[in-house]
Amino acid sequence: MYLYVKAIHIIFIVTWFAGLFYMPRLLIYTVESIEKKSTDNLILINQFKLMQRRLWYGITWPSAILTLVFGGWMLYLFGSIPNWLWIKLLFVVGLYLYHYLTHLIFKQQQNDVFKYSSMQLRIWNEVATLFLVAIVFLVVVKDGLVWTKALGGLIIFILILLGAIKIYKKIRKA
Repeated sequence: MYLYVKAIHIIFIVTWFAGLFYMPRLLIYTVESIEKKSTDNLILINQFKLMQRRLWYGITWPSAILTLVFGGWMLYLFGSIPNWLWIKLLFVVGLYLYHYLTHLIFKQQQNDVFKYSSMQLRIWNEVATLFLVAIVFLVVVKDGLVWTKALGGLIIFILILLGAIKIYKKIRKA
């Protein structure tokens, strides 16, 4: 039974991350449509807001809830919680916090409140990637993880992501 629950858990993790990766892109596209100030952009903005609602309520929220349900079921079936899993669960709590904060940005845009620039949202878009990398490494490597190397690697990964965002910004302006 454990492996079936684990497989379903992984499926909902994948669909949840699909939503977490795509939603910030839609938020970015909406902000960029507003910044262009064209009369045709109202059509785009309304379409992006519709796409946001469908993605968020049709895929992302249900996947987040079912990930939690099947993850909890796995914990119950597993019995004990090893040290690496406690750390993974801390990252998972951070991921749910990220999900909630993304929900707040989504709700703001649905109400025509745009507090963040497209560049700020591009950086926000990469936060889910950081959680994914950290969680996958913890699950795969488990107790064999060397924490100093892992932290150093995560910092290097963050710097590479930020550098890539800056390069992309320069390319777009050229």
